[in-house]
Amino acid sequence: MNQTRLGYLYGFGAYLLWGFFPIYLKLLRPAGPVEILAHRIVWSVVFVALLLAAMRNIGFLRALARRPRALAAITAAAALIAVNWGTYIYGVNSDRVVETALGYFINPLVVVLIGVFVLRERLRPAQWAALGVGGLAVAVLTVDYGRLPWLALTLAFSFAGYGLVKKRLGLPATEGLFVESAVLALPALAYLGWLGRQGEATFGHGSRHTVLLVLAGAATAIPLLLFAGAANRLPLTGLGMLQYLAPILQLGCGVLVFHEPMPPARLAGFALVWVALVVFTVDAVRHTRRTRAEARAAAPVPAGAR
Repeated sequence: MNQTRLGYLYGFGAYLLWGFFPIYLKLLRPAGPVEILAHRIVWSVVFVALLLAAMRNIGFLRALARRPRALAAITAAAALIAVNWGTYIYGVNSDRVVETALGYFINPLVVVLIGVFVLRERLRPAQWAALGVGGLAVAVLTVDYGRLPWLALTLAFSFAGYGLVKKRLGLPATEGLFVESAVLALPALAYLGWLGRQGEATFGHGSRHTVLLVLAGAATAIPLLLFAGAANRLPLTGLGMLQYLAPILQLGCGVLVFHEPMPPARLAGFALVWVALVVFTVDAVRHTRRTRAEARAAAPVPAGAR
């Protein structure tokens, strides 16, 4: 099997797992969102530590300890991913899976927005058009919900910010996840200890529930590792097309599995988001093809080919 085909298999695996993740989170009831988040953090550390030990790759920590700026950036990344995970868990367990799906649909548009205001990037006309349609979609959904879709916006902005920090850090997926989870592990353990002292912890109340909480670490790490495998083998355009699979499946879970409402106004808002994403994706594909064609045209012709 060639590397591109393997990359697509990894990508499909990652986004399929993320797409059906709401079903797994629902199984973790009656644990509350913060308890689930704490277990997700703690067991992610354990799972990835075992993985790194098996790979004999613990030595990177010594080099990282000598980079205080990198450690500060990792702390920022950890805070952003904690906000993202916590918001997502809260959304799923408060029966708002549809709104969480919206957050990941608009995430690519938020990434472009961050590029403008943080990185001072210049946008092409089609990108401005996509942002405008996306803004209109948020306005329509605000009218439908009777409030800003804050849960979706929090997911989109926290994940986009996390991606920006991770891009600048350049850490491999396994090592990055381990350090980020380790930063959060102490407060997570403290919360779980406090919850146990209050007699409100659900961990240990039933073997099935306890096993599912422990497996939250693997359920967090495995799709991230699959995604890293895909990212290393696929062009950005291929990876960009795959990213819509997860929110499509999450939306399907919300509407078809959990029977959340989808009134006409909400459907119209989602339709505007999809229009914005089509404009954005078509423009990105065309720009990539044009850039490649220009690079080939500018490449020097080998002497023997003249």
